[in-house]
Amino acid sequence: MTDKKLTRREAFTRGAGGALSLTAAMALLNETASADDTYSENEIVQAASDFFGMTTKAVAKAVEHIFADLGRPNGYITGEEISGAFAVGLRYGDGHMHRKGFRNMKVYWQGPSIGFDIGANASKCFTLVYQIRRQEEIFQRYPGVEGTYYFIAGIGVNYQRTGRISLAPMRTGVGIRAGVNAGYLSYSRERN
Repeated sequence: MTDKKLTRREAFTRGAGGALSLTAAMALLNETASADDTYSENEIVQAASDFFGMTTKAVAKAVEHIFADLGRPNGYITGEEISGAFAVGLRYGDGHMHRKGFRNMKVYWQGPSIGFDIGANASKCFTLVYQIRRQEEIFQRYPGVEGTYYFIAGIGVNYQRTGRISLAPMRTGVGIRAGVNAGYLSYSRERN
């Protein structure tokens, strides 16, 4: 048996290999933990169906499309909103954010819009929340374009994003609002 001294290069290579192995193990551990914090497609379909009072078949089409685009959410907001516009519009809403392992949290949202838009409506809103880490991160502005939304089984859907956090509001309600507009929704702890 011979004693062999490690050269600096060999020591660095072995140390880097060990660090990479540790990093890979931590990433796998975090990936497993975060999967437990997300909602499956079936969980969201059931929750949205119960909330909207619609059949799971109708809701499943909209949810399937969102999951194909954004994957599994780690939260959702249930609430109601009203909006109106004549070129310039306003939207107000309130509801509760739901996340696994957290207490439900009351949230309010409001925002202006501008565009070729006219009408008014009252809606139930079920918003999927993606990549949120702390509850308080919901309280910011989320820009969006309302003209890009689509209807699937009577459910209107659009996407909003700021930084890494994405929102996918699904709406169904009464009234008519037609056109294209751009604006933002600002989420807050209190009604403004």
